[in-house]
Amino acid sequence: MTLRFDWMLWFALYAALGYVGAGLARRYAVQRRLMDEPGERRSHTVPTPRGGGIAIVAALSIAALALIVRQPREIVATASGLLGLWLVAGVGWIDDHRPLSPWLRLAVHGIAATALAAGAFLGGASFAAAATTWVLCVVLVNVWNFMDGIDGLASTQAALVAAAFAFCAASASGALLALAAIGAIFGFLPFNLPKARLFLGDVGSGALGYAMAWLAGLAMVRLPESAWLWLTLPLSAFVLDAGLTLLSRVVRGERWWLPHVEHVYQRWARRTGSHVAVSGAYALWTLIAVIMAGIGVSNVDQWGASEVAVAVSAWWGLGMLLWYGFRRRASESQRAEGTSNRGVDA
Repeated sequence: MTLRFDWMLWFALYAALGYVGAGLARRYAVQRRLMDEPGERRSHTVPTPRGGGIAIVAALSIAALALIVRQPREIVATASGLLGLWLVAGVGWIDDHRPLSPWLRLAVHGIAATALAAGAFLGGASFAAAATTWVLCVVLVNVWNFMDGIDGLASTQAALVAAAFAFCAASASGALLALAAIGAIFGFLPFNLPKARLFLGDVGSGALGYAMAWLAGLAMVRLPESAWLWLTLPLSAFVLDAGLTLLSRVVRGERWWLPHVEHVYQRWARRTGSHVAVSGAYALWTLIAVIMAGIGVSNVDQWGASEVAVAVSAWWGLGMLLWYGFRRRASESQRAEGTSNRGVDA
């Protein structure tokens, strides 16, 4: 009972920090005119302050510092993870104030990933786990940035994924970091739903992607390699939409690093006129994936490697089919609207 009460207090602290910090960040952004303006490559229709994710960075930093105090034997891994978080958040904070080269940001992300992976390896993780953590870090930092385009989507996905990875890690480190992320997200959400008055900004979206890689790395240390595939399920919604959209833009020879509104979630939100409905649908998909991952990890000894591969591949295959179906319907709808508009003009 004491432990549960302790966790509840920590959660309340992080939620309060997320709420107060977001409020202060909004005031700062308004004063400094740090605004995301509407446009053809945006999904919002009114100027909106950005940078609210700095409150989530603060919560994660406090959690990491608390871990260093409580578990000094893990100081190298935790301090390295915290350093990487500050690098990702720092370059995102600067980019929120003045646009930076995407290649400079990517280079900083690579350095942050190296810090996280090196810390994990020195802290006892296998080379395979450390290398996978490095790849996840670079990928997820950018995936969360790509997918932070409508109200509530990036933050609710991060909360669900954090909960899944904390469960899979079954460790105090993973639980405390996840608690900080989820609590701060709950504090931030009133500013982002149902109608955004504040955006995460690059500082927040990058930090959330980094935190997901950090939690995944902690989970991999605790799990046998045969169970790692289960960890991909909670990430499927974001990785599929970001990855397949990016691939389609590369194939068409477009400048894929520029902002756009071609993700399925953006097309879907534009078609329905509701950010909340789309974010809710993505949350439902991820919640199912989280439950499946939890069941798989809980019964890891009962599944062979081939069975796990088949089950996980089937889920990803279903996601690809849904992505293609939504994309095709959105394209047909756009063509129909274009034909109708031409008829009116004529």
